[in-house]
Amino acid sequence: MIKFKPFSGIVTKISGFFTGDTNLEGCVKLMEVTNGNKEVVNFVITPNTYFINNVIVNVGDIVTGFYDANAATPLIYPPQFKAIVMAKNTKNYNVKVDYFNELLESSDGTLRLNISRNTKLSLINGQNFTGRITDRNLIVLYGPTTRSIPAQTTPYKIIVLCK
Repeated sequence: MIKFKPFSGIVTKISGFFTGDTNLEGCVKLMEVTNGNKEVVNFVITPNTYFINNVIVNVGDIVTGFYDANAATPLIYPPQFKAIVMAKNTKNYNVKVDYFNELLESSDGTLRLNISRNTKLSLINGQNFTGRITDRNLIVLYGPTTRSIPAQTTPYKIIVLCK
């Protein structure tokens, strides 16, 4: 099971990344992100990395990258993680990528979703999603939350990760 973990910071460098596969030449990027504590993470951006709202990310942008904390990673510094989801930070909404159970509670127990008829449900390709959203990995875009534990919110948009 994927354990999504976020890392947020400022994009300080974007460069090409050679994988050894000539078919992927120019298709994979390395994005260096530095947070406020001067910690650095290199995200490997592949053609399969999902960018929320298809935004273009440039050096100087503040982003959050989500990666699989259970995936094997090389023991190098700075750490290098394959980005699954990238979000350009905005004050318009918050982003949570996680597994949500039958109660629509995140795996870390910090967020519970209250779905309304205004909540847009889609797939990563933009098509409408019509199945059950419980017991799935979800990308949740949301605004205000309650101060309860877990915090509760009515999301603006949910993107279902079907993989």
